[in-house]
Amino acid sequence: MNQPTPPRLLTIAGSDSGGGAGIQADLKTFAAHGVFGMTAVTAVTAQNTVSVEAVHTVPSAFVTAQIEAVLDDIGADVVKIGMLGNTETIRVVANALRSRPRIPVVLDPVMVAKSGDRLLETEAVSALEEHLMPLADLVTPNIPEAEILAHSVPGELTADGLIDELISRGARGVLLKGGHAEGKEVVDVLRVSGKSSVFRHPRVATTSTHGTGCTLSAAIAARLAKGDDAVTAVSGAIGYLQRALEQSFVLGAGHGPVNHLARGAE
Repeated sequence: MNQPTPPRLLTIAGSDSGGGAGIQADLKTFAAHGVFGMTAVTAVTAQNTVSVEAVHTVPSAFVTAQIEAVLDDIGADVVKIGMLGNTETIRVVANALRSRPRIPVVLDPVMVAKSGDRLLETEAVSALEEHLMPLADLVTPNIPEAEILAHSVPGELTADGLIDELISRGARGVLLKGGHAEGKEVVDVLRVSGKSSVFRHPRVATTSTHGTGCTLSAAIAARLAKGDDAVTAVSGAIGYLQRALEQSFVLGAGHGPVNHLARGAE
C-alpha cells in the first residue's frame, strides 16, 4: 500500500564534496524532518573542512532545466535557495520561479564559505537584491551577509536597522542570524508581517560548524512545508540546529559538519 505523499522541497544550491553544507546538508536535513527533497545544482565545489579548492559553475540553461524538470512533474511545496554564485544563475532562477504559480521561498544568501572562500561574485549582490529578495518569503542572512545586502559598513547598524534595510529592499520576512556576534549567547531576530520575535540560545563550544546556515534554512523550509507558521518553523529549526551542534563530531582538520541526524532532531 502506498504511503501518504510527504511535503516536497526543492533546494536550488551548490554541491559540497565534503558533505557538510550545500545540497548535501539540505537533503540530510530534509530527511531528518520527514520531507521529500529534490535538487537543482547551481555549482559543484571541491571542498573539505579546511577550504574550497575549486568551483565549477553549472551552465545557467542547465540550472533552468533542472528546476523545470522537477516542477513540471513532481512540484514543490517550498523552494529553498542557497549558493547561486553569479548574476546569470540568479536571473535564471528568478525567471523560473516567476513563470509559475507562486511557491513559498526561503532564501539563504550564501556569500562566503566557513573557510572564508567567496561563493558569490561581488557584482552579483545587486542581482540577488533585485531579482530574488522580492520573491523570498523569508531571507536568512548572517550579520556580515546582512551588512553587505544593506550596503552598510560592519557595526554601523543594529539588528533592527539591518532588518529594516532588507525589508525596504523587498524581502517579505527576515531572519537575522546572530552566530557571528560575540558572546556566550546567540541571539537571532525574526521579522515577519511587521512583527519581531527574538530567539536566544547558548552558544555551543564546537568547531563543527560547517554548513550551519544551510542546515538552518533547510530546516525552516521543511517545517514551513509541513504547515508551521514562520515563528514556529524558525523556533523549531533553531532547536534542531542546536541539537545538531551539541551532538556533532570531529571530522577533518578544519570546521567539521553538524550532526544532521542528531537524536531528537524531529
